[in-house]
Amino acid sequence: MKRLSFVFIILAGVILFASCNDTETYAEQKERERNAINAFIVKKGINVISEEEFVKKDSTTDVSRNEFVLFENTGVYMQIVRKGCGKKMESGETATVLCRFNEYNLLTDSLMATNNNLYYSAIVDKMQVVNNSGTFTASFDTGSSALCLYYSAYYGSTKLAVPSGWLVPLRYINLGRPQSATDEIAKVNIIVPHSQGQQYATSNVYPCYYEMTYERGR
Repeated sequence: MKRLSFVFIILAGVILFASCNDTETYAEQKERERNAINAFIVKKGINVISEEEFVKKDSTTDVSRNEFVLFENTGVYMQIVRKGCGKKMESGETATVLCRFNEYNLLTDSLMATNNNLYYSAIVDKMQVVNNSGTFTASFDTGSSALCLYYSAYYGSTKLAVPSGWLVPLRYINLGRPQSATDEIAKVNIIVPHSQGQQYATSNVYPCYYEMTYERGR
């Protein structure tokens, strides 16, 4: 019942966005998106730093100051909460990456999808990721993807592409599995514009905010 209710809520959102898109130009939709991102930054008291400053800080963000780095070429904002245990993915490496996330639609200020609750605790988003000289590509193992599960109602298929924005942190975090009680997996917060988002966000021009963890799979 919970699952059906969640689907109905999302479908209502589909109708709302479809009606808006009929009357807005793409330029207007992008402007609306920029306004939503800026409003979120102000509301959350986010301090935006440049990539240059980010590099000078050894690719870290000061969580105590609520810092997010803005990647100008993609429009993605990222905060590294924890770099995580283990090590970074090496060039030429292929790895299984396990993700847990909360996805928020910044236009509606609502939680759209999550696998961070007890109801969906058995579902972890599993990706096969390739690092090709610093360029990351990935595909979902759709049999265990919460994101694919939630959005299959729209597409009639569980074949959903990994959002490009999800791959941005992989250049900067460690990818490992906890070996002791003190080991922690990587955690990031990211603001993802529609051009770097999941398919429904891309087609309907809305930004998402993600709270995410990354863990190396077996």
